[in-house]
Amino acid sequence: MPSNAQIRQDITNQIVASIESGNLPPWRKTWRSCPNSGWPVNVVSRKSYSGVNPILCMIASMRHGFQSKHWATFNQWSKMNGRVMKRPDHVKPGQWGTKVVFASRITKTKTDKHGQEVEDKFFVLKQYTIFCVDQVEGAHLNHLRAGYSADTRTEFEKLEHAEAVFAATNADVRHGGNECFYNPSLDYIQMPNRERFNAEYYESLSHEFVHWSLNERRLNWKASSEHSYAEEELVAEIGACFLASELGIPITETLDNHSAYLKGWLARMKGDAGFIFRASSAASRAADFVLSFSQELSSAEAEGAEATPAIAMS
Repeated sequence: MPSNAQIRQDITNQIVASIESGNLPPWRKTWRSCPNSGWPVNVVSRKSYSGVNPILCMIASMRHGFQSKHWATFNQWSKMNGRVMKRPDHVKPGQWGTKVVFASRITKTKTDKHGQEVEDKFFVLKQYTIFCVDQVEGAHLNHLRAGYSADTRTEFEKLEHAEAVFAATNADVRHGGNECFYNPSLDYIQMPNRERFNAEYYESLSHEFVHWSLNERRLNWKASSEHSYAEEELVAEIGACFLASELGIPITETLDNHSAYLKGWLARMKGDAGFIFRASSAASRAADFVLSFSQELSSAEAEGAEATPAIAMS
């Protein structure tokens, strides 16, 4: 079984190779409006994949042309009476399935230098192979495929949905000037006026909201290296794409300071296999944190509606 270090290095190599092949970073995949496309989810648990796993699914989707967000293991598809397709001849052995990782917490008892028994807790990475529904045969699974049902919301309604999610946080968002930034000491987000943007307003706002969520008042995330600026910018970049995927916000194909960003990120990833793991994990937590406010509000409203007696209408 591969060690934690080997697993991390293999995943890092995949991401580096994807970027060096001339593509934009894999997390910057443009999102389709179809409800069956977007942030990868497990078809059984209905939970979104987190950490580095969404990026691994995106790399596989780019490589093979998958469009659906629904994934599961071979056994999970089999239990749903789905049949994973045979590996095509042009796909190399071992590259048809997508390996994702989960951290299992292990506790062992050991004797310390004073002869006392103490618990030693650590995490071990485990790999699982998953397949996209696009790789699975079965007409009864068509409702999970991209293109099966279109998003009936209008562009206005989609943007209203994003507005509601950001508003639910009660963050201090100010408009004016020529720059987008988050001020950590005064705890506010600064955005140029909306008319200064094209489609990238919500993409830029998502980026700043990730910075806002990482502040010590909230997730209290700290970069783990001397390259703290590059690391936090990578977290904000990935987190913004995760938010965009969840909210149906269009992602532009361009990237400000593209060459400078990629050069710095590649250097860090090549020199530190844990870099992308820390960044993607923090990005997942940040996206979940921003979304949690509107989810709590929706749950509270639903509970209130259930508690309110129906009024007979004449």
